[in-house]
Amino acid sequence: MPYVNIRIAGTLSREQKQKIAEEITDTLERIALKPKSYTYIAFDELPEENWAIAGKLLDDE
Repeated sequence: MPYVNIRIAGTLSREQKQKIAEEITDTLERIALKPKSYTYIAFDELPEENWAIAGKLLDDE
């Protein structure tokens, strides 16, 4: 059973999450031969102040 966890800085719309979920599920079915009903996807949306790159918080930019 595939479990995919997507962590992203900021937020996605419901429509964006739906499209991403469809694309990932289709890819796992096509390439890994996993039935769609076996694929679980979780979205973790984190505030940009909780992410840092090169020592700087993303909300500083």
